[in-house]
Amino acid sequence: YDGAFEYWTKAAESGDALAHYELSLLHRTGEGVEKDEKKRLYHLVEAAIGGHPGARFQLAGYEGKNSRFDRMVKHFIISANLGHDESIQMLKGCYKNGLVSKEDFAAALRAHQAAVDATKSPQRDAAEAFKKFRASQQQTFGRNA
Repeated sequence: YDGAFEYWTKAAESGDALAHYELSLLHRTGEGVEKDEKKRLYHLVEAAIGGHPGARFQLAGYEGKNSRFDRMVKHFIISANLGHDESIQMLKGCYKNGLVSKEDFAAALRAHQAAVDATKSPQRDAAEAFKKFRASQQQTFGRNA
């Protein structure tokens, strides 16, 4: 973890959103570094500002745990707009519970679909098909298949 921590720290100093996200995970688990909630949140916020959808999703969970549901919904909407599938599912629950309006939910659905469509390519489709094929092989023949 030392090498990873050093690499991610340097990349985060350059503004890399993924590096900030990875550092937030290390500070959450304490792997290779001391557990530190303030540093975890700092890196999570920086990753979210940098456009990392998983960081937005994690911040939504944090806000929900602290009963700040309006902020939670905003994070889910931003993350869903970036194509994050779990966020759109969480927004569905928020809509059912009256935490998000029909209009905002519909707009998030449209933006999510646009983001997903923008990332589609024949190569991604082939990679996804291969991934499913490998998973079925491993399930049928064992882990080393």
